[in-house]
Amino acid sequence: MKSFKWIYEHAQNHKAGEDIEAMLPQPLTREQLAAVSDDRILSDMMRRVFRAGLKHTLVDGKWPEFEKAFFGFDPEKISLLSDEQLENMMQNDKIIRHWGKIKAVRTNAFMVSSIAEKEGSFARFLAQWPEDDVISLWAFLKKEGSQLGGNSGPYFLRMIGKDTFILTDDVVAALKAQGVIDKKPTAKRDLQKVQDAFNQWQQESGRPMSQISRLLSYTVGW
Repeated sequence: MKSFKWIYEHAQNHKAGEDIEAMLPQPLTREQLAAVSDDRILSDMMRRVFRAGLKHTLVDGKWPEFEKAFFGFDPEKISLLSDEQLENMMQNDKIIRHWGKIKAVRTNAFMVSSIAEKEGSFARFLAQWPEDDVISLWAFLKKEGSQLGGNSGPYFLRMIGKDTFILTDDVVAALKAQGVIDKKPTAKRDLQKVQDAFNQWQQESGRPMSQISRLLSYTVGW
């Protein structure tokens, strides 16, 4: 496995002539993330869910209507929606009428509100989760939430400013080239190998996981 210095230099070579630092994501601090309201957390969570498989611009263009339909994504209000009320959402032609994802709004609202009761807020819960074990946070979101498996959980975390790496095709290709894994990681053992590699690079560089992830993706392709 190459050092972080090698990754950075290789990324610079691939992006020659571009301001590589300006291209890197900037995660929020734990204090900044903890201050985000849970309705905004749930809104971004569900925007990510509805974006899956669709053009992001299509979903984003309709999002003001989603905000109206789902009470500004107030987790407590959405948790109380009946099955009949959810079914009525399927008649609203101003939103994307995908039954599985509409049902996921209530499931995820219940997750958010339940954790908020214990931790003070869901945002605080996310902010306090250690980045050196972010794969366990992915697993939590997949198990306790709905439609948050695969890369949806990590993309949601990136959207709200939680530091995480993301296993895009380029990142997976780079990890293979580095000898960290030999196939796309899905099993817990392979995901732990990836986490361990990112932890080592983070210790070497002092950089956020999200930046290491982006730089790693720049080491493949042209």
